[in-house]
Amino acid sequence: MPVETRSIRDRSAVGRFPSVTLGFGDDTEDENEKTEEDDVKKENACCRWLRKVCPCCCPQPNDSDLTDTVVTGIDDPDKDDGTNDEKPGTGDNELDELLLKVQSIDLMKSKSGVNRMEHHTNLYQRSLPAVSKGTHVIVPLVQELQGDRWEAAVVKQDDKRIKLSVNSLPTAVIGRYQLTVETNGANGQVVSTHDPANDIYMLFNPWCEDDSVFMDSEEERQEYVLNDIGRIYYGTQDQIGVRTWNYGQFDDGILAACLFVLEKSGTPASGWGDPVSVVRIISAMINSPDDRGVLEGNWSGDYSLGTAPTMWSGSVEILNEYQKNNGTPVKYGQCWVFAGVFTSVLRCLGIPGRTVTNFSSAHDTDVSLTTDVYLDENLEPIEHLNADSIWNFHVWSDCWMARPDLPPGNGGWQAVDATPQETSQGSFRCGPASLTAVRNGQVFLKHDCPFVFAEVNSDKIYWQRNVDGTFSQIYSEKKVVGHLISTKAVGSDERNDITHLYKHPEGSAEERIAVETACSYGSKAEAYSSPTAEDISVEVLMDGEGPQMGGDAELTIVLRNSSSEKRNVTLHSRVSVMYYTGVHKSMVRKDETDVEVLPNEEKTFEWILEYKDYKNQLIDQAALMLTLLGRVKETQQVLATQFSFRLRTPNLIIKPIGKAVVGEKMAVEISFTNPLPQVLKAVVFHVEGLGLLPARKISYGDIGSHASVSLTEHFVPTLPGLRKLLASLDCKQLTQVHGVSNINVEDKSNAA
Repeated sequence: MPVETRSIRDRSAVGRFPSVTLGFGDDTEDENEKTEEDDVKKENACCRWLRKVCPCCCPQPNDSDLTDTVVTGIDDPDKDDGTNDEKPGTGDNELDELLLKVQSIDLMKSKSGVNRMEHHTNLYQRSLPAVSKGTHVIVPLVQELQGDRWEAAVVKQDDKRIKLSVNSLPTAVIGRYQLTVETNGANGQVVSTHDPANDIYMLFNPWCEDDSVFMDSEEERQEYVLNDIGRIYYGTQDQIGVRTWNYGQFDDGILAACLFVLEKSGTPASGWGDPVSVVRIISAMINSPDDRGVLEGNWSGDYSLGTAPTMWSGSVEILNEYQKNNGTPVKYGQCWVFAGVFTSVLRCLGIPGRTVTNFSSAHDTDVSLTTDVYLDENLEPIEHLNADSIWNFHVWSDCWMARPDLPPGNGGWQAVDATPQETSQGSFRCGPASLTAVRNGQVFLKHDCPFVFAEVNSDKIYWQRNVDGTFSQIYSEKKVVGHLISTKAVGSDERNDITHLYKHPEGSAEERIAVETACSYGSKAEAYSSPTAEDISVEVLMDGEGPQMGGDAELTIVLRNSSSEKRNVTLHSRVSVMYYTGVHKSMVRKDETDVEVLPNEEKTFEWILEYKDYKNQLIDQAALMLTLLGRVKETQQVLATQFSFRLRTPNLIIKPIGKAVVGEKMAVEISFTNPLPQVLKAVVFHVEGLGLLPARKISYGDIGSHASVSLTEHFVPTLPGLRKLLASLDCKQLTQVHGVSNINVEDKSNAA
């Protein structure tokens, strides 16, 4: 491909994306340079020799000018090293001495140096080479920096060394920039050879007020950008579980892996300066259905061809494996894994991010903005119509950015989701959806606000089939979706409830207005009915932290009669094993009970599910759902509610043995007691810890019924400070078993 070659001094395309590839002078300049070369050859040999040994006595008549241009990101596809063999500066040509040549470049990139400390990039452990995306930036040398453009100014000159201060635009494309320097003098031009060690990684900058991701709280920046450890919540709203996650955004190779993910998307690098565009790309690329992204989802319960989602404890192993295998999706992930990896990529690229869990999270499949349950004439579920579901929990990510593409007030936290559920503009991705827009029911704003709104604030509507095949709305529940929306607190391991950012208080006038506003844009807007009078209510209660795995599950059902008359209720109950996504697996038990409730009475009775009834049917997360449907004989009032719960699993106990010192061998003891009255087969332990040891799998074998076991792992810490060691256990009979231990590692010099 021919290259347009214009003089750098005459070039007017100063900015991010000049439209031509930098050349090395036009034909006229070549002729002039050749003439100068001929003149040099005619010079007396003694003069040339004298100038070599004593340049002060015999100086070159026309000294070269100080370079006036710095060039970054030059990419000439016709050249391997960015130099021209026909130009001076190679071999032993005596003309080399007459040219102003760059001998070396010092980017001042020491980990403890002022550049990396002030730019908050001192924690990145290594920068690995990546492929340039074809854009280049010309950085002119100026007398004074103005701060609103790419520019460089000399701040110090010492003999043959000059120190430059370089400004970049806050809207600059992120990614890897190749750096070369071009010098121009009376005797010609020279371009320095590209050295990958001098490549520059450009990231979003939440410390820069002009950057779209600017966050003004230093405490929040420390948490949402620089913290490489997090907490992810799971379970049910009544039984919240938590696990520690290694984001590892500064770990060796992770920055290169994150940029590899962007490159694999095939999107033009010119769009990588907009965080809205970047997070939509990442959202699509973390999953694999349509673009062979990072993770392959699997909710089947069979993970024999990969790693069970519950085994992962962090993102480093996943991202490294994806890059190592040249973009082959890693097996397997579920929502918390997709979200954990998403948050790692966000923080690595400089976008403030956090992992968020929504309990009782709805999945709306028809853009109705309601969660619909269809029943036949006998109040039995019509399974093929019940496509909507309510997940016990769902995990996604929030990212922080301005939204100049939306009306004012919609910047700040944005919901983004990489779990492949529904498509957005043809790809499995979701967001960024403004939390402000979601809270106010403004589902007409981009991106994917309707889906996120339904997840956190949709009404659950029950429909019954009529004899003519049509459906009538018989009941609605307004407070069953979107509870205890949780993320890790800033600066601590506590749970932070952020429900108020996603929705107004349940039942408030503001919340009802938001629901009605949103549903007016849904596919069932005309079906939204006004409330009906009710005098019987039903509620399911659970004591304490709930039932444990291996024991009987006990719940309490409460019926309340607010009328002055007796009521007779026929109550249908069924308990089912559920995927945590709210998808039904199998029914465990079904009952029917007639209950008499006296005027103004509150009647309670116990509901018990024995271990023998569920032991062979549980799957991941040990999730169960009790569904109650009933009818009041006197008034024909319909009662309906669903209660999700899980069977709690034990924790792994991790006990450090000996003193933790960088470079010295230490050990930990991992203990576990089997809660089940059956043998656990082919048990596998997984351990890892940033700065402690890389991810490691240990095949343990079988563990007997109610047996207690322990194992000892040895490792050598590599980084000082407070570190977290994570461990998890997996087998066919029991999942979601994990533990964490804080280990304070001393520096070797301090320990001595």
